[in-house]
Amino acid sequence: MFPIRDHNPSERTPYVTYGLIAINAIVFLLMLPLYGNEEALGRIYVEFGAVPMRLMSGDGILTVVTSMFLHGGFMHFAGNMLFLWIFGDNLEDVLGHVRFAVFYLLSGIGALAMQIIADTSSLVPMVGASGAIAGVMGGYLLLFPRARVDVLFIIIVIIKVIPFPAWLMLIIWFGLQVVNGALSLSQTGGGVAYWAHAGGFITGLLFVLPVWQRLGATAFWTRTHGHPDHPDAQYKFEKSGIPTVRRRKQ
Repeated sequence: MFPIRDHNPSERTPYVTYGLIAINAIVFLLMLPLYGNEEALGRIYVEFGAVPMRLMSGDGILTVVTSMFLHGGFMHFAGNMLFLWIFGDNLEDVLGHVRFAVFYLLSGIGALAMQIIADTSSLVPMVGASGAIAGVMGGYLLLFPRARVDVLFIIIVIIKVIPFPAWLMLIIWFGLQVVNGALSLSQTGGGVAYWAHAGGFITGLLFVLPVWQRLGATAFWTRTHGHPDHPDAQYKFEKSGIPTVRRRKQ
């Protein structure tokens, strides 16, 4: 299951969201030739990825930022960009372009901090935009808890799109990060940085908290009923125009 879109159109062009997606895409395309060369790829990750033990020694500070634009493969890149595309525009709409850019980077830093706290001696490089995007999701939860999010379910051969309220989808997602993070504490080596996801989510929620309070806090929720304060986007599912061939009865 994964979200494919929300019903919450932004009211102004999300230039920063588009820019972040473009930068990530450019970096991914530049690295594409290296994905068959584990040794070369490893050198890039060690050089530009965030290594907890190195950061704890005060070295590699710039990797806090550079690591946010590296990915471990196509699915890692595509999944992150999908989440940023769905949730980023609305937060940028509320915060404004500059504040959203700062918010995104600070959420990524908060995510790294949580993962480092979980394992300060790790020598495994952390890469990916997941932590920063988790911060976007945390902020989205606070501002648009009842916005509709279409979630694609794939169960063996059954494929179905089901609309979820944002609060339910995001809380389930956050809960999975915490549970998986707790289970991963006994593991060594590489893997998914679940605590970075959880840390980014909490960081984003806390940074958006003052904005939510200025909007009226719970009174804002009462006024909007947790929905965006503009009409929902409407999507139609249309039947395919491909002709069908029926079997002839014998």
